[in-house]
Amino acid sequence: MSPLSVSLLLPLALASLALPANAVSFHLPANARKCLREEIHKDVLVTGEYELSEQPGGRTDLKVTDSSGHILYSKEQASKGKFAFTTDDYDMFEICFESRLPAGHFRGPDQQIVLNTKHGVEAKNYEDVAKAEKLKPLEVELRRLEDLSEAIVNDFAYMKQREEEMRDTNESTSARVLYFSIFSMCCLVGLATWQVFYLRRFFKAKKLIE
Repeated sequence: MSPLSVSLLLPLALASLALPANAVSFHLPANARKCLREEIHKDVLVTGEYELSEQPGGRTDLKVTDSSGHILYSKEQASKGKFAFTTDDYDMFEICFESRLPAGHFRGPDQQIVLNTKHGVEAKNYEDVAKAEKLKPLEVELRRLEDLSEAIVNDFAYMKQREEEMRDTNESTSARVLYFSIFSMCCLVGLATWQVFYLRRFFKAKKLIE
């Protein structure tokens, strides 16, 4: 491997170490519902692992949906498990936990929920890739860094696309404001001209002016 390749891979390796694990822990009251939302790009692998404390006499359901309401994962009486899906389009995804107690029961202890979600490079299992393709540890690391660099390039491309869309929207809005301003000025000039001629005829009719 050339020194240039090493110098390029080192920043990527440091960036990969800086990727945060999306692990959250919170309490869910009885007969309550809590949801977590996140925007994810197209064709991205998303994995999740959850663990819930016991809810005596009740149950907690888990549901993962997109903005259209399509169910990507659903589990009744969830206690501990994993889920995974690949996004079809850039969308807002929602992970909801809903606690249910039997009829007539309105109070109960809060339930602790631990949720760890990963997406993109951090969600990919490179151990399975190494076994399937018989890769050496260095080759696995290079593959991971290659995927990471591709994800970074895709993120920059997406941000550039959003910037272009916002610029087009701003230009379109500015053009509409300009046209509306010109139309308003024309209306005001026309109204002022009409008032001048109307008052002139009125004063002439009253013989106040010649």
